[in-house]
Amino acid sequence: MSGILYLIPCPISDDTAVKDVTPAANQTIIDSLDYFIVENTRSARRFLSKSGYARAIDDATFVELNEHTTNPAEIARMIEPLKTGRNAGVISEAGVPAVADPGQAVVELCHKHNIRVVPLVGPSSILMAVMASGLSGQSFAFNGYLPIKEPERSKTLKRLESRARSEQQSQLFIEAPYRNIKLLEQMLKTLQPDTRICIACDITSPSEYIRTAPVAQWRKEKLPDIQKRPTIFILL
Repeated sequence: MSGILYLIPCPISDDTAVKDVTPAANQTIIDSLDYFIVENTRSARRFLSKSGYARAIDDATFVELNEHTTNPAEIARMIEPLKTGRNAGVISEAGVPAVADPGQAVVELCHKHNIRVVPLVGPSSILMAVMASGLSGQSFAFNGYLPIKEPERSKTLKRLESRARSEQQSQLFIEAPYRNIKLLEQMLKTLQPDTRICIACDITSPSEYIRTAPVAQWRKEKLPDIQKRPTIFILL
């Protein structure tokens, strides 16, 4: 009988207490596991320690699945323990695993081998940004990272704006934090004055900043300090 792959959310922000976003039911499952597939071993061990993990962390097994994991055979080896009945947990660097996250690869493989996948409750910056934006939560799309270079970036922004207008669908995307201001400046230069932009930055942290306003309004104001801070952008 196969084991179960649990998708374990962790805090989005380092300033958020683990116990504030880890329900008791999650903790019970976490304490039952001794095998973890993680984006970063050091941060995963820190998360477990702060959660009050009931086992000795040094006795647990950690394997890393991140942007450097490119060999399909290496990912296949990660699920071998599950095939023999051992349960495993996937832990991302922040938030929920497998959404804009390398953990998706092992989830996909588990489905191919009929291994049960169980998502646990926890914070998602994407959903929390939509919730707080005041934009459409009925229809929205997450587009990941936009192209870095021009003219591809401007063309993509105009295409997303066109889709937002024609379908009334909120368009979400992200950028490497150190390029946030450059992206925002390009958005204000490219998009129509009445297009609304939501900037959702440092979600769940004490420095959280979430605001929605039309492009015309953003152009009149001093840009918020979002450089090097995790940010979700939404336009509609």
